[in-house]
This record gives sequence, structure tokens and C-alpha cells, in this order.
Amino acid sequence: MKTCLIPDSVRYRTMNTSELRESFLFESLSSPGEIRLAYVDVDRAVIGMAWPAGSNLPLPCPPELRAGHFLERREVGALNIGGPGTIRADDKLFEVAPLDCLYLGRGTQLVEFSSADPLNPAIFYLLSYPAHAEFATTLVRRSDACPMDLGSATNANRRTVCKYIHQQGARSCQLVMGVTHLQQGSIWNTMPPHTHLRRSEVYMYFNVGESDRVFHFMGKPDETRHLLVSNRGVVVSPGWSIHAGAGTCAYSFCWGMGGENQDYADMDAVRIGELL
Repeated sequence: MKTCLIPDSVRYRTMNTSELRESFLFESLSSPGEIRLAYVDVDRAVIGMAWPAGSNLPLPCPPELRAGHFLERREVGALNIGGPGTIRADDKLFEVAPLDCLYLGRGTQLVEFSSADPLNPAIFYLLSYPAHAEFATTLVRRSDACPMDLGSATNANRRTVCKYIHQQGARSCQLVMGVTHLQQGSIWNTMPPHTHLRRSEVYMYFNVGESDRVFHFMGKPDETRHLLVSNRGVVVSPGWSIHAGAGTCAYSFCWGMGGENQDYADMDAVRIGELL
């Protein structure tokens, strides 16, 4: 498990492109037949991907967690961005279709990922935060994820926001998680942007074509930077940073948050005219 210490709002101003990418962007988490994880010091998040290409993949407990099993003091959301698959959680087996999300609560000891068809494998995106309370492991189907249409064709930001793990959906200790799908002809997400010092946020971009990229905008509102992100790239956004993006095609992204509260609307809006 890679450990990443996120630069603060002062240090990032002096960083070049390579240094920014090394610090805030994770592009090598998806690998066939493996589970790859990264520990981020912001809100002690763990991000990763499980790609069961043939045999089943058990969720490991890296020694850095100092725990008997991964979910001893944690919770995790597992979003399937591949083909049909299953997740075993102790004595329960969940069939997880594409774009279904399974919330795994604190205390679950055995977690194992598998694919229904090795030729069309499941790919599970994982986002985990510490948990001080136990909530029930819950499967949220794509059709039950409270889809909400936002934006307009005029502003090239027509999108559907789906909420999976939130106060009115699958309950959790602090994890909030959902997916936004851009409509064809639209490229912008989360614009105008916002910050929220009470939570960090993690973006995982997917359904990005091989020759396409997403320009992810980050940084303080008065001194922005950008990262070019390819398919399944993950960006960590501290509370002081904006997070918005524009792609060379329509795409999807999973957003996940952890921190002081679970209020989806708790954000500090930034007007476009304030961006520099």
C-alpha cells in the first residue's frame, strides 16, 4: 500500500507539473488480478481498486493499518465500474452488477471480490475512511441511487448525479459516495466550483476514452492548477482546494467524501469571476 502525504495550500504553489501529479493524482491503481491500495493522510482515506481477473481476490490488511483486518476500524464503499461481479462479506454473498455500489460496514472481517465472467471482469473502485460506529453492509443498485438531472446543454454541463452512500440512502459513519454521468455533448462537471474545509473529496474518473483526457482543476480559487487525467485516474482534493473538470468527451466520475459531516450540500461556493 502506497502512502501519500498531501502538500498544504502553501507548498502546492511552488510545485511543478510532475510534483503535482505525484502528490495529488493516482493513475496506476487498476491492474488485472490485483488489489492496489493507497493511504492518504488527508482524513486518513484509503483508495484503491480490486480487479478480479480470474481467481477471487481477498481484501488484504496492510501492516500500515495496524489492525487485525481491514475493516476493524474502517468502512468502505465498493463501486463496480466493470462487468458483473460478486463481493463476499463474511457469510453473505452480494451480486454486484455494473454501477452498483456495496457499502461495507466496520467490523466486517472477510471481504472477497470475484468476477462473474473472467472475459468481462468486474472492477471495484474502493474508497475507505475510519469509522467509529458500525452500520449495516448495504447493496445499493444503480436504479436506487436517487438519480438527479442537473445542468444544461447551453453550458455544456448536462449531467446525472446518483447518490449511493448518504444520509437518505445507505447509512455510514462518515463516508459519502456517488457517481456523476455527463450527457453526450457535455464536458463540464462541478462548475462553478466549490471548496469544503469540513471534508476532503476524492474524484475517480472513468468511461474516459483511450485517446481522451479530463482536465481536472484544483488549488486555491485565486491560484488554480490543473491535472490531465486518463481513464480510472483518481484525484485527491483537500478541503482547501476546488475540484472541477472538463473533458475532451462525455465521461463519468465517482465522488466520495469523508470528514466532519455528511451533509451533501455543505460547500463553500466559488463564483467563476473569482477564479484565477
